Amino acid sequence: MFSILKKEITTYLSSLVAYITIGVFLLVLGLFLWVFPDTSILAYGYAGLDSLFSTAPYLFMFLVPAITMRSLAEERREGTFELLLTRPLTDLQIVLGKYFAGVVIVLFALVPTLVYYFSVHTLGTPQGNIDTGAVIGSYIGLFLLGSSFTAIGLFSSSVSKNQVIAFTIAVFLCFFFYSGFDSLSSILSLQNLGLQALGINEHYQSISRGVLDTRDLMYFIVLDIFFLWLTLFVLHRQAGKRFVNTVFLSVLGIMVTLTAVTITSDKIFTRFDFTKEKRFTISPISRKIMDGLPQTVKVTVYLEGKDFPGGMKRLQTSVKDMLADLQAYSHGDLQFEFTDPLKGLSNEQQNQAYEELAAKGIEAQNLSVKTDDGVSQKVIFPFALVTYGDKSVPVKLLQSQSNMNLSPDEILNNSIQNLEYAFTSAIKKATSGGKQRIGFTEGHGELSDLQLNDAMRSLSDGYLVGRINLASIPFDSLEKVSLLVVAKPDKPFTELEKFKVDQFMMRGGRVLWAIDQVSAELDSLRGHGGEQLAFNKQLNLDDQLFGYGVRINYDLIADMNCSPIPVTTGNAGGQAQIQMLPWLYNPVYLPLSKHPIVKNLDGITSQFASSIDLLDVKNIEKTILLTSSPYNKKLTTPKVLSLQALQDEPNPKDFQSAPKITGVLLEGTFTSDFRNRPLPEGLTEKITIEPKSKPTKMIVLSDGDMLRNQVGADGSPYPLGYDHYTQQSYGNKNLLLNIADYMTDDSGLISLRSKEIQIRLLNRARIRQEKLFWQLVNNIAPIAIVLIFAIFQHCIRRRKYAR
Repeated sequence: MFSILKKEITTYLSSLVAYITIGVFLLVLGLFLWVFPDTSILAYGYAGLDSLFSTAPYLFMFLVPAITMRSLAEERREGTFELLLTRPLTDLQIVLGKYFAGVVIVLFALVPTLVYYFSVHTLGTPQGNIDTGAVIGSYIGLFLLGSSFTAIGLFSSSVSKNQVIAFTIAVFLCFFFYSGFDSLSSILSLQNLGLQALGINEHYQSISRGVLDTRDLMYFIVLDIFFLWLTLFVLHRQAGKRFVNTVFLSVLGIMVTLTAVTITSDKIFTRFDFTKEKRFTISPISRKIMDGLPQTVKVTVYLEGKDFPGGMKRLQTSVKDMLADLQAYSHGDLQFEFTDPLKGLSNEQQNQAYEELAAKGIEAQNLSVKTDDGVSQKVIFPFALVTYGDKSVPVKLLQSQSNMNLSPDEILNNSIQNLEYAFTSAIKKATSGGKQRIGFTEGHGELSDLQLNDAMRSLSDGYLVGRINLASIPFDSLEKVSLLVVAKPDKPFTELEKFKVDQFMMRGGRVLWAIDQVSAELDSLRGHGGEQLAFNKQLNLDDQLFGYGVRINYDLIADMNCSPIPVTTGNAGGQAQIQMLPWLYNPVYLPLSKHPIVKNLDGITSQFASSIDLLDVKNIEKTILLTSSPYNKKLTTPKVLSLQALQDEPNPKDFQSAPKITGVLLEGTFTSDFRNRPLPEGLTEKITIEPKSKPTKMIVLSDGDMLRNQVGADGSPYPLGYDHYTQQSYGNKNLLLNIADYMTDDSGLISLRSKEIQIRLLNRARIRQEKLFWQLVNNIAPIAIVLIFAIFQHCIRRRKYAR
């Protein structure tokens, strides 16, 4: 076999056709990757070789058949194949020798593409910012693809003596096995048969990301052996031999064994993630949820389109990769599809589609796309919809840009980091049978149902949400609640109510305190001549919170990092002139903590917040979630607030202060506030006082308005976190949803938000200056390498035979 291998390689590389074929392959590949804008690495803007591994398969469909078309066809046409049979070689050794020779030549054609890696490595910012492990894994996928195409090309070369016919058959079979099964699976009557799993594309796309799955590896091995077996069968038939012999039985036995292993590997498999951050490695939490899906879950992704800029293409690809990875552990119970909801619709039908999608929680966004004529606007839907039975849960794929400190690339990267949590959480909510209960307290002047409309509506997708009156609810009913939310009370709590909350926590219940210690309202400020006295509330909660390890101070935080409010600044022609001016008492918190509750969240808006002090209490772990900016000032109350302050430009020197805590998480074993105390008056139930709690959690926010949605003039509520004056969305809704997930779920699902993926960008400034240089380098250097090798090889042959 080795002699055949050596002869084939030497013969092929001694011909001019070999270098012309490989040269044309490298030229076309270079043009696609470095010149043509739709597939250009320079236009894509990210330091990776994704375009290489998505473009190369289609060029391989022509390169590999061109390499293999002469392997057997020319031997038979010139009558030299019979001479091979006279040698002490079996048919299997001949076929394997020619096969491995073809694989080596394919590898030879790929070696010059390492110039592309060098270029991206050099152009990265910082230099060298490329995931080498992912590139190595992707090259493994390209090698496996080339080996399969070689086996197909060798079979095609065996069925005809004409090289052109062999080339044509090979191209057709390579194309069919690569994408033909995908096309067949899209036919309505064949959609549920899973035919795409028989095609190369699905398995190659999985490996080309940098992830080697044993199921994909077995697929390529079985496919190679299948076509090599067909080649042997054809050669035996042409020679008039019976194929039922030792070779046939051994090869057939190997195929049957590998096929059985392939079927078994669908349930027992291993994945090797070559990427640096292991970004395609699914966490055990997600695997467990996918493994336990009761029935089929369908995910419809509306982010479909081909003319997206590089960032949207990256998000689109990342969503597809994530769903494919989750699907791998679902035993086929997770299905997904990408669709464009506006494709082929008239204007009237599109308007109707907008309304239907909005009712499902899917919102349209405008995307600016650069074209040859300038910049055009394109409507996209960066959402997915998880459907289980008659229940649907929307998934937001792209975070909004309310955090002005983050660049668009960082926001996009945060969105990609959050995909596993977003999809796994939505799937769990859609499939969970019994919903946990979340109760919002009432009876103390808390936020109304209208002010909590979006908060309660958003939580109702995954929870049973309602109001709880602590004065009247039986304690055994309160114990069934998973999370108790105290949202901006105005009136004091009685000792009985405090006792119920305390013993609720002692038995493992979780509480979210959203407390305003100071009475101040912007609406009241506008309605009282622009002035209002901000005074301290008396909620009778200080002693209880103090015992738990936290104190909300009686003060107000004025922060230069704040949201604006509309102010009438004059009158022109009978029309009031409205201007948006920053209001120092509306702090916007940019979460810096890496805790999964706030990690990668947009800015959180609030009104009239107070500072929080943390106390040294044993067995309690404290995690700061939200703080003011370093440009803040603490004001003691009572204090007169006036809208006239908007006319004065704040002096930054007066606002330089250490960030103030406005949100904190406390976890551990709490001591009861009623330990060694008599039972409160009015208690009619028999409740045993628990002096210490089970391990539990509580969150304290120093402003209840973080949970309040704005209400329009017509009484209709806006989404939580949406400011209808500035039309800007903040992260308040996601904060609440994350809190609910963290406080009610002990599986650790929220920890998926801690996943980090490094941003790998190309140096755009350098590309603008050196674009032509790198285009020339990557189109000329690979061909020059082949040319130098050809000259070197020719000189060696000339010297050898001249002797």
